[in-house]
Amino acid sequence: MTENAQQQPPAPATDLPTQYAPADVEGALYERWVERGYFAADAKSDKPAYTIVIPPPNVTGSLHLGHAFQHTLMDALTRRKRMQGYESLWLPGMDHAGIATQNKVEQQLAEEGKSRHDLGREEFVERVWQWKEEYGGKILGQMRRLGDGVDWDRERFTMDEGLSKAVQTIFKRLYDDELIYRAERIINWCPRCLTAISDIEVEHQEDAGELVSIRYGEGEDSLVVATTRAETMLGDTAVAVHPDDERYQHLIGKLIKLPLTDRSIPVVADTHVDPEFGTGAVKVTPAHDPNDFAIGQRHNLPSMTIMDEHGIITVHGPFLGQDRFEARDAVVGALRSQGRIVAEKRPYLHSVGHCSRCKTTVEPRLSMQWWVKVAPLAKAAGDAVRDGRVKIHPEDMSKRYFDWVDNMFDWCISRQLWWGHRIPVWYGPNGETVCVGPDEEPPTGEGWTQDTDVLDTWFSSGLWPFSTLGWPEQTEDLRKFYSTDVLLTGHDIIFFWVARMMMFGLYAMDGEVPFKTIALTGLVRDERGKKMSKSFGNVVDPLDWMDKYGSDALRFTLARGANPGTDVPIGEDWVQASRNFANKIWNATRFALMNGATVAGPLPDPSRMSATDRWILARLNETVEQVDAYYEDFQFAKLSDALFHFAWDEVFDWYVELSKTTFQAGGEPAEVSKRVLGEVLDVTLRLLHPVVPFVTDTLWTTLTGGESLVIADWPKDSGFRDDAAEREIELVQQVVTEVRRFRADQGLQPGQRVPARLTLDGTALAPHEAAIRQLLRLQPEGEGFSATATRPVAGAEVALDLSGVIDVAAERKRLAKDLAAAEKEKAQATAKLGNEAFLAKAPDQVVDKIRGRLAKADEDITRITAQLDRLPQA
Repeated sequence: MTENAQQQPPAPATDLPTQYAPADVEGALYERWVERGYFAADAKSDKPAYTIVIPPPNVTGSLHLGHAFQHTLMDALTRRKRMQGYESLWLPGMDHAGIATQNKVEQQLAEEGKSRHDLGREEFVERVWQWKEEYGGKILGQMRRLGDGVDWDRERFTMDEGLSKAVQTIFKRLYDDELIYRAERIINWCPRCLTAISDIEVEHQEDAGELVSIRYGEGEDSLVVATTRAETMLGDTAVAVHPDDERYQHLIGKLIKLPLTDRSIPVVADTHVDPEFGTGAVKVTPAHDPNDFAIGQRHNLPSMTIMDEHGIITVHGPFLGQDRFEARDAVVGALRSQGRIVAEKRPYLHSVGHCSRCKTTVEPRLSMQWWVKVAPLAKAAGDAVRDGRVKIHPEDMSKRYFDWVDNMFDWCISRQLWWGHRIPVWYGPNGETVCVGPDEEPPTGEGWTQDTDVLDTWFSSGLWPFSTLGWPEQTEDLRKFYSTDVLLTGHDIIFFWVARMMMFGLYAMDGEVPFKTIALTGLVRDERGKKMSKSFGNVVDPLDWMDKYGSDALRFTLARGANPGTDVPIGEDWVQASRNFANKIWNATRFALMNGATVAGPLPDPSRMSATDRWILARLNETVEQVDAYYEDFQFAKLSDALFHFAWDEVFDWYVELSKTTFQAGGEPAEVSKRVLGEVLDVTLRLLHPVVPFVTDTLWTTLTGGESLVIADWPKDSGFRDDAAEREIELVQQVVTEVRRFRADQGLQPGQRVPARLTLDGTALAPHEAAIRQLLRLQPEGEGFSATATRPVAGAEVALDLSGVIDVAAERKRLAKDLAAAEKEKAQATAKLGNEAFLAKAPDQVVDKIRGRLAKADEDITRITAQLDRLPQA
């Protein structure tokens, strides 16, 4: 099962304090792991490679529960593979986070009464680098606190020299292959950050606005359109109706007067219009709406930009210079005064996009930007999953992936920022455009200027699986560790980051996939399943829980909730329970050490073992098999639950307790059980280590004298099974469980000792009498024993002498009171259920509840009556 060639005997039990204090262990232990190079991967090793690259957190970020959740799972995967003999690389790094980082530094400048324009581009970028060195990367230290087993020597940053070269290389290749182009399109625009932003940087929320219905045109040549953005009518260049809508056949192709302007606009027929929605007519503003832009392209409509990058109205007239929201009210007021408002609905709840960084309402805006032509790249990304080169787990998430890659729009990659990878394109004085690769000199001379935009952060992070390994150079790391094995990330970014890595990886690496498996997780929520949000007041700093309960407790809680693709509820009570589990492991190992448990030498032959020993070894091997299967299927919740119940229920609560009488008796059976207990703890600690690394490493090194669990062997299923021993111990468990319930029914406290007669002769229980008596607090019969309560169970019989143990009169009085309450409850429920008028009016759920109360009362009456019958006469 494991190789137990330890070089030294176990350390004495006094090496373990009586209580586990995570704060005294975790920090120093982690630094010891790092100093000894346990997490460093060797590209020259002949071991098979196993690679995971960390989803790079923002340089501005700090550890939140979502990070802690995913990092726990990635750490568990890489730790296990390392123990299995793989050259395991978990590569860390950070994303430069263009908008977020620039905002941080701009806020800092604002406190000094300055803006980035006061500094100029070069000085501002230098200031951002200074901020990054001083304040960035806070999360990296917090990752150490969590226990992340990453190779710190390979830490990367999306703006470091190597990754910058990778960005410039792939931009040049895509440009030369005509997969990158510049065009004027509708984009998401933040009037506060003054840049285009990606879809993932837009947060949609329900806002209370106003829906106004406006009449365009006059008399029979009029129609009504509805809008929540009345100010954009100033940029309308058409009204669209469905070509089959009979109401508007006479208007198609005609010009109608656009209110508040001196312009007339055409009525066009377009199948995009839903004739069943609203009036069946829609205003068309190609410069300020993506759907309208598409209609404008189909009908060759002009595009009128009516506001600048700050959201200020730029068209001539009474609204010139007004903020977009100020203009909205002013336009509605002017239309109302002309009798053009047909209907108004306020408040009108509708979904509105907001910048995820500054919460400003996003404005759809026609803008000249750089784009990636995604069609051929997206097809390759879809094919790689369809033909099985990449597996998506859970498999039912594949549909969401295909829905995205099969219907992907061209990707806007330019951002109007100063912090980021500047677009490597130069413009000449005579309209020339030159894209420059990393090994090429940019054009010089009068009139040549570089594009002022930078690339979307997702552009550089899309290269992450191979750029971090040295691409475009053919490095040893790239040859050894690419393609990576698993991408573990949240299902919420499957459309953005995952798809971009697939497209770029297949393109740059000649069809070789960036990862073999995409393992998708859910999102962490509070204990009620509610999204964590500052506005809800339910956001938890994982560091607080780690301070209070230890990193292992947080990790184990997160892993136990990790069902593939499913959101993870978490509450402090659960973390506290995991802390109790860590304490249980600690105390059980202390008990084992104090009782001479050993890992030295091979296991004794099964013929020398008791049924209890054989049972726990069989269960141990079954657990190894089960945990391995769950790991391969990314079933972290199930493997954690299996380990919890095996360790707590079977090892600690049953095997340790059943073995106590053996240890007390001494002799060869005790020596055999000591070796078995040592083996069980050795393997159990190995199995637990990837999820709870700190407490397990501390205990294992003390128990075995080994160097560290980080570099220990992963357990193997030896194939040992013993069905007979398992059936025998199941009988013992049945007897103990039933008699505990029997004792409770008699009013005995759990620790209360009572004389008892056990009739076990002729059953498989006979060899376990001493252990059963100890577990059940049953004393020998003694002189004058009188069986006042008996219970047959599992082919045996247990008789208790309760005389002198309990106050029979008081117990009868207590039970009589409980019986009267149960009978009263039954009478009330019966009366209600017999009332036809009540049954006719009461909701079904109320009636069902009363039926449940009646059934419970019947159960209580049966149980209490039986207890009274079993009590001796007072």
